[in-house]
Amino acid sequence: MRSAVVVGTGLIGTSVALALSARGVAVHLRDADPEAAGIAASLGAGTVEAPTAAVDLAVLAVPPALVGSVLADAQAAGVARHYTDVASVKAEPREDVVVLGCDTARYIGGHPMAGGEVSGPTAARADLFEGCTWVLTPTPDTGTETLNTALELVATCGGTPVVMAAAEHDRAVGLVSHAPHVVAALVAKRLAKAGERAVSLAGPGVRDLTRIAGGDPDLWVDILSANAGVVADILEELGSDLGDAVAALRAMAATDEAKRDAGRQCVDALLRQGRSGRRRIAGKHGIRPARYRTLGVVVGDQPGELARMFADADRSGVNIEDIHLEHSTGRLTGVVRLSVDQRAAPALEDALHSQGWRIQ
Repeated sequence: MRSAVVVGTGLIGTSVALALSARGVAVHLRDADPEAAGIAASLGAGTVEAPTAAVDLAVLAVPPALVGSVLADAQAAGVARHYTDVASVKAEPREDVVVLGCDTARYIGGHPMAGGEVSGPTAARADLFEGCTWVLTPTPDTGTETLNTALELVATCGGTPVVMAAAEHDRAVGLVSHAPHVVAALVAKRLAKAGERAVSLAGPGVRDLTRIAGGDPDLWVDILSANAGVVADILEELGSDLGDAVAALRAMAATDEAKRDAGRQCVDALLRQGRSGRRRIAGKHGIRPARYRTLGVVVGDQPGELARMFADADRSGVNIEDIHLEHSTGRLTGVVRLSVDQRAAPALEDALHSQGWRIQ
């Protein structure tokens, strides 16, 4: 791949353009908002100048509802030899592509499983897709050369390709992305109505749970509208489970001992099933997560403290498997939680203690 056009210079489109440009691909940027394209160009993502001939690949980084029409226009203008998109929903855009009579032999759907709460070109990074899953959803007649070009795009951006049917993809992302976003928004909505004293008690748990609720509402309305049926089905099932949880908790608050026992058993089963489901989420390097011991290191909120702590940890020779930073409410300290192999934890703990670090 030597040349590409990226249509849409938001977070994902600009990140794709930055990754391609960093590897020597000539990237041409297009956006309905010229200012956004200009910002992306100023970041080194490519040029706003139109290509003089058809490029190797056009990447459509537009909302799901626009994929079909943008693809039809691009193919009519002969923009590229091959086409893909990065929309987070695949079935509805696929239907639009067919209805509009697009050349499906030279098109393949795509969805990099990466992003963030902050949108726009200024949030883009060339390494955004490093190590991430990138789903490809070929049409029944997608050509081999088009598939290979899409695979080259994924490899160039550092992603890991996974080929799925469009409908299968939408059911999967409804479960692992779209429905969780709605749930996070519902929890965060309760915080919007809570008193200041209650919100001041918020810790890392509720921060983690509601983090994705900070996403762009306009973007998420587009995403959810394109996968509304799937998400509604998942939330309906979740609502049934939530009703069972409410009933069990009511029973736990009853005066009758038998009801309390039954309620406790239901809640215990729910929590155990939740933990079991959590363990199925892939961990480091995409493999089943291992059990680690976690050490909490109290770190002051001053420049250089994190670097000093990591340098001291490095001297122990212990490999740190995962890191999580928790801020302390109302205090100028935080806790860095270091996950390490259980057998290596004592060595790391001793090394940090010897340098004066307080371990929780």
